[in-house]
Amino acid sequence: MTTGVQKHPDRSALDRYFSITERGSTVATEIRAGVVTFFAMAYIVILNPLIIGTVEDVNGDTLGIPQVAAATALTAGVMTIAFGLIARYPFGIAAGLGLNTLVAVTLVASEGLTWPEAMGLVVLDGLVIVVLAVSGFRTAVFLAIPPSMKAAIGVGIGMFIALIGLVDAGFVRRIPDAAGTTVPVGLGIDGSLASWPTLTFVLGLIICGALVVRGVRGGLFIGILSTSIIAMIVEALTDSGASFENGEPNATGWSLAVPSIPDTFGGMPDLSIVGAVDIFGAFTRIGVLAASLLVFTLVLANFFDAMGTMTALGKQGNLVDEDGVLPDMKKALVVEGFGAIVGGATSSSSATVYADSSAGVGDGARTGLANIVTGSLFLLAMFFTPLYEVVPIEAAAPILVVVGAMMIAQVTDIEWSDFHIALPAFLTIVVMPFTYSIANGIGVGFIAFSIMAVAAGKAKEIHWIMWLVSALFVVFFAMDPILNALG
Repeated sequence: MTTGVQKHPDRSALDRYFSITERGSTVATEIRAGVVTFFAMAYIVILNPLIIGTVEDVNGDTLGIPQVAAATALTAGVMTIAFGLIARYPFGIAAGLGLNTLVAVTLVASEGLTWPEAMGLVVLDGLVIVVLAVSGFRTAVFLAIPPSMKAAIGVGIGMFIALIGLVDAGFVRRIPDAAGTTVPVGLGIDGSLASWPTLTFVLGLIICGALVVRGVRGGLFIGILSTSIIAMIVEALTDSGASFENGEPNATGWSLAVPSIPDTFGGMPDLSIVGAVDIFGAFTRIGVLAASLLVFTLVLANFFDAMGTMTALGKQGNLVDEDGVLPDMKKALVVEGFGAIVGGATSSSSATVYADSSAGVGDGARTGLANIVTGSLFLLAMFFTPLYEVVPIEAAAPILVVVGAMMIAQVTDIEWSDFHIALPAFLTIVVMPFTYSIANGIGVGFIAFSIMAVAAGKAKEIHWIMWLVSALFVVFFAMDPILNALG
């Protein structure tokens, strides 16, 4: 009688290394899903430069849009491949949204650091996270999270990526304060889907949803291709243009990339900002205590962004064990921690696991082989960025909405009849999309869980790590007043 994993001596070395057959996948599925993940994440090569590439530091220097685009693609390619080879999970890694804004707005614009000094703090953030992962503390935190909160994190991330898709496509838009209303967001333009790019998104959502309903293999991949073709036809007929043209807003334009044949198909990437890092300069400029608090802020945001995302992706792909834990979690967390180190060293901001990887997981990705494909495409993107810009965000956004609908199924794992569990879970779920931050949702949920446990007379049942993390998040949310007091 034999036990354990069934042996397949006739399998290829590739199959055995990535456990492709054991996880119910195929090489073809992994390759196709890896492409889907890339197109779901590729917008970061365009968006990250817009967030950090144009902000002037205390010396009036900027990183530059072409330089940040090249560094972003390089970091995403290297770290995604490394994660696939070592952790062997299909989770793409790239510059973290929210984290890059924190670096640009707080570290550089508000605290007056130079870009090399700010990226030095990002490197230190990564070193701290790696040490915490190697020590096993990061895994211990994960194990201390109650099952209901793990489920809430998954649902919250599903809601979050769905909202990202809706906003990126222009289906949901911010309402200007000058409009004379207290409503923060609305449907399309003045309550109407009055733009061709948004209509293209709607068609893409219908196509992707129908393909999933019909159980078509590679449905999300087909959906991206079909919607991209529709987008190119629409642009050729309507000449909608970009959302910003000559510095002026164009509400009916495409959000980031215009789906038309580019003037050029590639060129050599500008990697001049790679390595432009000053590890300890911030401590001299703003003081040891203030710089240390900024590193703490980065660590806490990075720590829980990645942990929450891996939790959700693992459950979505049925990669977790009966306790909701990824096998070899420690290895995955260590590799992910290096994303901040590499992101800081390349001046592209901290890189972390991407929730958008759920698109590839939804299309069948189960192993690190999908990451090899995704990462390789990011490396190619350094040379062929104009070609990849043919696929607009409106063509990838439908996948985020569809996958968000898939991930919300975890809501049934929450004990809604017990309010001391229901309230923290609810807050975790809604705060993530409402504040555009996974870490915010986790932090609010953890604090609420600890407080409700006291109210329910169950404080002794809460793991000490939950108390510690809740206290750290209280400091995290009070960081601005603390820094202002120091200043």
